[in-house]
Amino acid sequence: MKLLEGKTAIITGASRGIGKAIAIKFAEEGCNIAFTDLFDDENMKNTEAELNAMGVKAKGFASNAASFEDTDRVVNEIVAEFGAVDALVNNAGITKDTLLMRMTEDQWDAVINVNLKSVFNFTKAAQKIMLKQRSGSIINMSSVVGVSGNAGQSNYSASKAGIIGFTKSIAKELGSRGIRSNAIAPGFIITEMTAKIPEDARKQWEAAIPLKRGGTTEEVAKVALFLASDLSSYVSGQVINVCGAMNT
Repeated sequence: MKLLEGKTAIITGASRGIGKAIAIKFAEEGCNIAFTDLFDDENMKNTEAELNAMGVKAKGFASNAASFEDTDRVVNEIVAEFGAVDALVNNAGITKDTLLMRMTEDQWDAVINVNLKSVFNFTKAAQKIMLKQRSGSIINMSSVVGVSGNAGQSNYSASKAGIIGFTKSIAKELGSRGIRSNAIAPGFIITEMTAKIPEDARKQWEAAIPLKRGGTTEEVAKVALFLASDLSSYVSGQVINVCGAMNT
């Protein structure tokens, strides 16, 4: 039997990158997928078609994850369509990197709202059905930058560190109802975004990683699968670094 057979997951920011890799991995294990992104564009349509072709029910929803009202609306739509929420993957995120001396208030607010407030928005909306079910797995995408910090990313680092504190608190709040909450902290993962980094800079990154390479989106997705499934039934309140020992 597949690990997530007949279950339903909400995955935010899943039209590309790590979020899409998680959606594909979950679908391979029999999970129905409700995923969100900011726009109902070609990426969303292609991802929806790809997932449906795998024999599960999948649907994309346009949603502003930083908006409390919009998130509540879309989660209600998802519950009406799918009937359950067994796993929530809070993956939506952006970067606006610059040194603090150059950082604007808008750059700070945008990253905090999309990366951190979205986790509050979706968890608060999804917990209602999880509490009724007395079960659920919440998986929040943090970063090694949220664990150890990084120059030029004070806004991003603060948002990802905040996710870790939120994750641990929710694990303690909801554990008695059978709901687990964990975070994943990816390191240098090869995505469309990191592919734009100049080759010499990328080689410097890789040389500093004990495994001597960047990670793949599928490698992050496998950890998300572990946390969503019963394989991790006694794992809650934890942060799992997926970084090739870059951050130990």
